[in-house]
Amino acid sequence: MNTPQRIALFGDVLDIASPPPAGAPLDAIPDGVHWHPDHWLLIENGRVHALQAEAPDASWTRHEHRGHLILPGFVDTHVHAPQLDVIASYGTELLDWLNRYTFPTELAWADPAVAQAGCEAFVRQLLRHGTTSALVFPTVHKGSVDALFTAAQARGMRLLAGKCLMDRHAPPGLLDTVASAERDSLDLIQRWHGQGRLAYAHTVRFAPTSTEAQLALAGELLAAHPGTYLQTHVAENRAEVEWVRHLFPHARSYLDVYAQHELLGPHSVLAHGIWLDPDDRARLQDTGAVIAHCPTSNTFLGSGLFDWRGNAERGVRLGMATDVGGGTSLSLQRTLAQAYQVAALQGQRLDAYTLLHSATAGNAEALNLGHEIGRLAPGHVADVGVWRWADEDSLLAQRLGRAQTLHEKLFAWLMLGDERLLVQTHVAGLPQL
Repeated sequence: MNTPQRIALFGDVLDIASPPPAGAPLDAIPDGVHWHPDHWLLIENGRVHALQAEAPDASWTRHEHRGHLILPGFVDTHVHAPQLDVIASYGTELLDWLNRYTFPTELAWADPAVAQAGCEAFVRQLLRHGTTSALVFPTVHKGSVDALFTAAQARGMRLLAGKCLMDRHAPPGLLDTVASAERDSLDLIQRWHGQGRLAYAHTVRFAPTSTEAQLALAGELLAAHPGTYLQTHVAENRAEVEWVRHLFPHARSYLDVYAQHELLGPHSVLAHGIWLDPDDRARLQDTGAVIAHCPTSNTFLGSGLFDWRGNAERGVRLGMATDVGGGTSLSLQRTLAQAYQVAALQGQRLDAYTLLHSATAGNAEALNLGHEIGRLAPGHVADVGVWRWADEDSLLAQRLGRAQTLHEKLFAWLMLGDERLLVQTHVAGLPQL
């Protein structure tokens, strides 16, 4: 198939390079917010070429989306590929939820055909929710990583993943060993890391499911392979924190377990981080490790309320994440709406610019990929979402009709909209929907 190499998208283009300071006035558009209504976004050979008001010449294939919102593709910093089948499962907290729902579902991915079908469905759903890049948990099975990377590579997506490391406290079909984990990880790194837009992430499920020896292995692998990532969970649930205290009595805290095994650094992303103390936050700041905030998961499972503003003020690097299946939607739009409510319950306010930045440039920066994704600036890969502002005769349309400022309009769009407003997703300039 011949694909146009010069594509022009017309619409209301929004690119948030940086959020406003907390408490800044929102009537005027802040300096870091680049707002270009009725503009052409020019994409050449998969990258943003320019942004202009005048129509491009006939050498560009034009796609007019007048009255639509054009955003960078969303970036998800923590999500589980196998868990689509257990999203919205009833009635449990974290540890029971894992045993009742998650582990039985992941056992099925030992079958390569199941893993392949699951990864195809997962990648399609990411794109249908406007997400073009993600840091993803597959399962312990080596084939799940092959299937996930194959599905993402076929679409040119920026995806980071790696096999789960679990050698205790899980069903036998989900356990590996230190030796098998090392063997499989090395093979997968050689095969996939740096291929196209793919990167490998050493994936420690969470501290309770790895022995000290396996945690040490993860630290060794991370150090031995520059450019790879580390992803895991930390301090999500109070019962989990207490379990870790009993399993690792020598550690000062849950986070200290990872620190002792050299797992904290600028390429480390730890999901949740609700129950951390000031010393933990100082350690995060010192190491540059990232906490991925998962607001829909934290409220759905009753885990707690994450202090976004407090952590940001202490210099902790932050990402925003859906955490499906503990979370309730792959939509980062819905996730941002929940993040606002979690902050509000703590007497804080997250403005629309801060929220949208977190799901685009902010998450890209959290993954050390701000030079490549998360923005619509020249030279960046053209991962793009085209969105309707509202459906005709909808409550959102009525609310937008009364909006007086860009912030008011964007905030209403986040609170009342969802993935059904998505018109088109482009990955490296190519339409996917």
